Amino acid sequence: MKDVTVAIMAGGKSSRMGTDKAFVDFQGRPMIEVVLGRVAGLGAPTILIANQPAAFAHLGLPVFADVLPDNGPLGGIYTAVYHAQTPYTLVVACDMPWLNPALLAYQLDLRQTADVVVPRWDKFPEPLHAVYSQACLPPIEANLRAQRLKITGFFGQVAVRFVEREEIEKVDRNGRSFANVNTPEDLHNAKLDE
Repeated sequence: MKDVTVAIMAGGKSSRMGTDKAFVDFQGRPMIEVVLGRVAGLGAPTILIANQPAAFAHLGLPVFADVLPDNGPLGGIYTAVYHAQTPYTLVVACDMPWLNPALLAYQLDLRQTADVVVPRWDKFPEPLHAVYSQACLPPIEANLRAQRLKITGFFGQVAVRFVEREEIEKVDRNGRSFANVNTPEDLHNAKLDE
């Protein structure tokens, strides 16, 4: 995986959780460490996108604050692809503790077929579980500068490969990969599922 960087988005405001989601306890570990464990086997360098780099220093990974601040998740994706030293960047969120390594590997196997490789579950793309090529930088930057912050807003300007539900179900039968832990209630329910 010499042409891929894994970028974990950990820069959100966590307003619904009330505390930084990356560090909430999930199955006995901070959630960011659970997510790191899920991507570790992919064999690609990992970077973190976070606006409080000092909070993540103990993880020993490169941490980058937003290149163009205050632009939400699209700004984070831009920052990830901008700082990746590789042609492709796998972007995942720090609040997705059920990431499925087999699904991520499948998406990475498709990376040379399009500029964006994104799962689509129940008609909705999952842009914080996607592979982006360097070709995405100019259209994302144009959208950011125009304050068009919808993540999928630039998809019409690049080649997109949707990974459809029937493909996903071969390795993730119920789409658990895309579940995120946004609120204390989500966290409580996740603990009930253990």
